[in-house]
Amino acid sequence: MTIRRKPWHTALTAAATVVLAGFGLAGVQSAADAAVSCSAAYAKSWDNGSAFGATITVTNTGDPLTTWTLSFDFPDNQMITQMWDGTPTPAAPTPAGAAITVNPASYNAAKATGATWTVGFNGTYTGGVNTPPTVSCAGNGTGAPQQALVVSPTSVSVPEGGTAGYTVRLQSQPSGTVTVTSTAGTGDGDITVSGGAGLTFTTSNWSTPQTVTLRAAEDADNANGTRPISVSSSDLTSVTVNATEADNDGGTGDAAPALRVSGNRLVTSSGTAYRLLGVNRASGEFACVQGKGMWDSGPVDQASVDAMKAWNIHAVRIPLNEECWVGVNGSPSGATYQQNVKDYVNLLVANGITPIVEMHWSHGQYTGQGAGCSDTAATCQKPMPDAQYAPTFWTGVANAFKGDNAVVFDLFNEPYPDAAANWNATAAWTCWRDGGTCTGIGYEVAGMQDLVDAVRATGATNVIMLGGIEWANNLSQWLTYKPNDPTGNLMAAWHTYNFNACVNTSCWNNQVGAVAAQVPVHAGEIGQNSCAHDYIDQVMAWADVNGVGYTAWTWNPWGCSQGNVLITDYNGTPTSTYGEGFKAHLLTRNPFS
Repeated sequence: MTIRRKPWHTALTAAATVVLAGFGLAGVQSAADAAVSCSAAYAKSWDNGSAFGATITVTNTGDPLTTWTLSFDFPDNQMITQMWDGTPTPAAPTPAGAAITVNPASYNAAKATGATWTVGFNGTYTGGVNTPPTVSCAGNGTGAPQQALVVSPTSVSVPEGGTAGYTVRLQSQPSGTVTVTSTAGTGDGDITVSGGAGLTFTTSNWSTPQTVTLRAAEDADNANGTRPISVSSSDLTSVTVNATEADNDGGTGDAAPALRVSGNRLVTSSGTAYRLLGVNRASGEFACVQGKGMWDSGPVDQASVDAMKAWNIHAVRIPLNEECWVGVNGSPSGATYQQNVKDYVNLLVANGITPIVEMHWSHGQYTGQGAGCSDTAATCQKPMPDAQYAPTFWTGVANAFKGDNAVVFDLFNEPYPDAAANWNATAAWTCWRDGGTCTGIGYEVAGMQDLVDAVRATGATNVIMLGGIEWANNLSQWLTYKPNDPTGNLMAAWHTYNFNACVNTSCWNNQVGAVAAQVPVHAGEIGQNSCAHDYIDQVMAWADVNGVGYTAWTWNPWGCSQGNVLITDYNGTPTSTYGEGFKAHLLTRNPFS
């Protein structure tokens, strides 16, 4: 593919313009300060479906400028690969979907009144979506720096009975405190500002995006109402966010929707596309065999679910222990363990949250490559399900939840028969599907086809997820070895951490994207081995564009020294910054997308 440095095409396919003037600074402003202003207009100049070029036309609409700054947040997963007549921060190539600041080149900082100039760049994107960003301009002249609001996105879909949001930050460092308010205008009264209606920015936090949460109340109609939200601050140009209610067809109350597979999308009973967006709630897999009770002393009550809903969580993956469910090990086990699971699943469904019931730890001794323990008992992750208890487990789970298609089944956490087979891909994928006697595994294996058959033999039609090999990170031959399902309700499960093999957009496009083009894909576990969120930000940006859902690891207050921990307590206080980053992103998402 040829990337042109300075395309001069005259056909402009999209444009977004914002004119900003004045200040949001505390204290008295001089006449000179008030006269510093500039405008910026963004236009794509070419787009071939994966790469594009754009030009930002800037005009000094006030007094002479000594320097200027452009700011915008890419709404999709666009990346700048090359820029001229300006310098981007972060530097090119920028991260996918980044917040971008553009400063002048060495030769074009000073601009006279009425001057017009351009900044051009080339970039790339994936998933077929390339929404133009809204660009703000700020300048320095004879007075203080020009101030502006940076809001992203400016169009938000809010699920009925749920929440969504947008972020706000300042373009320039203020000299004092700046208060930004979000006010609902005339329109659908079901849409309200439920969090972040008043935000405070200071000289230290001005560049950190803060989240405003919108809620759409349940109603009896089937209309997708709209309501404008005005984001404003004294002496600054306001920004309008257009909020649209994503109706759930009325009559479903707050309950999680029944789900099925249609083509490559997970859909509700009415055929509306639906993504699973949420978290993992660990402990059901280990607590019962480690003397820690059922949920490791953590609450599974209404208050704990309310804390999840405050994050806009719409799916919770629940790892379970095979032997505790079947009743051959652990405490609680058998009927008591099963009832605890049923109660939690029912509570989630009643609150509009999709439960993903998953077999995590299982029976069978394995001491080969990648072994987590040498125990025969279900005390760690094994390379494959065992034929002795796994079909019984899934027969029991399917009987418990058949008839409630709001519950999704994830048949086995992280298969790794490839490690047992010394990385022989054919042997691994054959074992994955067919089970039986598998290379390097000393127990009889239940293949994915065996477990699908066990579920369907009960009459259950619930959606089933199947993770690939290499600890569910490898989907390369998932379609080739896909088991038969008479209901057609199979989807792929994929796990991705920053220490896995498939960790960049090239691999995601070629491997995961190929599967997602034919069946729904859900990233059952996403995370990184640090308390930052830079890697999961990339994962979520790609997943949002490609229709892939995700559940982050993990909603447990274990401390974030090793990463992957979202909360510091079950009240939902996010960890810094892994939990904060995930929460902020989730508040801007809508499962009906």
